[in-house]
Amino acid sequence: MFNLLLILGLILTGLGSCSTQEQGPNPISKINSSQLKPILTDTKMVKVTGGKYLPFYSENDSLVQVKDFWIDIRPVTNAEFLKFVQANPQWRRSQVKRLYADTTYLRDWVADTELPKDALPDAPVTFVSWFAAKAYADAVGKRLPTLDEWEYVAMADADEPNARGKKSYNDALINLYMVKNRQFNQVMQSKPNYWGIYNLFDLIWEWTDDFNSTLVTGDSRGGEYGDKTLACAGSATSATDVMNYAAFIRFGLRSSLKANYTVGNLGFRCAKDF
Repeated sequence: MFNLLLILGLILTGLGSCSTQEQGPNPISKINSSQLKPILTDTKMVKVTGGKYLPFYSENDSLVQVKDFWIDIRPVTNAEFLKFVQANPQWRRSQVKRLYADTTYLRDWVADTELPKDALPDAPVTFVSWFAAKAYADAVGKRLPTLDEWEYVAMADADEPNARGKKSYNDALINLYMVKNRQFNQVMQSKPNYWGIYNLFDLIWEWTDDFNSTLVTGDSRGGEYGDKTLACAGSATSATDVMNYAAFIRFGLRSSLKANYTVGNLGFRCAKDF
């Protein structure tokens, strides 16, 4: 019962926070990607065959078409992000502009180019903003996955591409969300899902390119509201599965974020057009 109350509290906190989240112009246009020094990455990607799926929030239960795309099989690691900031000093902790990352950016790093004490190089990088994640993706010739792409692959369990109808699938996600300090663990230590993708739920939350496009206006979009019924308390009745507590938590978290925010269990992975 305590766990259920905690979950519901997180949902309400996240959804309620959007009432004060009206945001200004999109500052991403001020970032000059041409100033980024490209870096090489050997992170394996898998091709995901697109299709139609029902988003957690959908107007009139309309299906959305997701095109074929590539996605990293795991999140970006501490070691990989270290390589990025070494090559691009403007994204180091002491030099990044506050417009692009808040004061907790890479908070636990010992120095600009020194990982946190006792941090595993192959654990997911966290305390990174959406802007920093996007800059990293640009530097490796990729992009951030869209919300629809991320949710599409996250529907899968180990056996089938859409396991949302299974009670075992939803129960497992809730149990994972309750595990403390999971963000410090190594990547790829759990089983992959149907697509061969690891760690969508068991380590960190992950940025998407349009992370708050469903519930609130956001830094990653043009700054306009869509359907007002999808914001704040109205979002609960607009959900396509009101018993999917795990999805409420994910979308609640996304609705509370701004693009320069950094969080101790929030990281990212990259994607690419097919």
